[in-house]
Amino acid sequence: MTYIKVVATVARLRHTSAMLEIRDLSLSVTIQGNSVEAVSSVSLQLESGRVLGLVGESGCGKSLTAQSILRLGEHQGVRKSHGDILLDRDSLFEMSDETLRRMRGGRIAMVFQEPMTALNPVFSIGSQIIEVIRLHLDMDLKQASARAVALLTDVGMEDAQQVLAQYPDALSGGMRQRVLIAMAMAADPDYIIADEPTTALDVSVQKRIIALLLNLQRKRNLGLLLVTHDFGLVAEMCDDVAVMYAGQIVESGPVSEIFDQPAHPYTRALMGCRPEVSEAGHALPVIGGQVPQPGQWPQGCHFADRCPLAQDDCKKAPLAANVWQQNQHIARCLHVNTAIKG
Repeated sequence: MTYIKVVATVARLRHTSAMLEIRDLSLSVTIQGNSVEAVSSVSLQLESGRVLGLVGESGCGKSLTAQSILRLGEHQGVRKSHGDILLDRDSLFEMSDETLRRMRGGRIAMVFQEPMTALNPVFSIGSQIIEVIRLHLDMDLKQASARAVALLTDVGMEDAQQVLAQYPDALSGGMRQRVLIAMAMAADPDYIIADEPTTALDVSVQKRIIALLLNLQRKRNLGLLLVTHDFGLVAEMCDDVAVMYAGQIVESGPVSEIFDQPAHPYTRALMGCRPEVSEAGHALPVIGGQVPQPGQWPQGCHFADRCPLAQDDCKKAPLAANVWQQNQHIARCLHVNTAIKG
């Protein structure tokens, strides 16, 4: 069977109404010998054909949440303490090792933020892509090699056949990121997780990589989870957004609604830090203070110590994710009306 026929078969079998759901997920990590909660009761939904942005400062738990979808942190001591992750209603935590291996890259693939460390420097580009292809698709070496060339061509690599023989250190950062995207697309997955995919690249290359990801997402009707700290990127790419702070989702909803009416003070503060909205000749605004570390979260609202609107009631007890809600737009805040008026 040719690789074209195999891909066509995979496309026919694609779950057209697929859903990836994180349901009330809490994760713990070990810090100085103690188990502490690092992600707290996170719920997210990603549908085929949509782009969900997961945005927040460094240290908020975005990457930990995203990587837990593929259960990548378990060997580093990350443990699920509550909740579940469902792929078409099947629990990822109840999957056998074999099913989990097929799911990784087969149904859900990941593009990491640092392509030089994500690629193995001692193996050629071709051997790494072909390994992924043959792991998930029934192809011989010749068929897999042809698919590897097609994938590299699809992500805009010139002289794709020549690139197969090269090693990662011979490629630029942008070219290595394109290779990672090609590898992620190798088995025609339903979902792509892109964890800060442009952080290590210069601005002009960033724009080309973002355009490439969007083109592939639309062309193949993928569900794309974009992990980022950049609200400008969220506005450009995403249908929906979830704002994360200190292990919690503090606001979520359609991008258009959140940009029109940000409800949580943290969301408003993040949006105010964008260079494109700052006044010329003035320093870029920053949010005072630091994200509290796991194990040091306040009892009530995790943002209370940095929030200009915080009152005593914010600090007394944990807040539900939908303390404030308008249709699909929800916020974990008691003082949304004040925030909006401000």
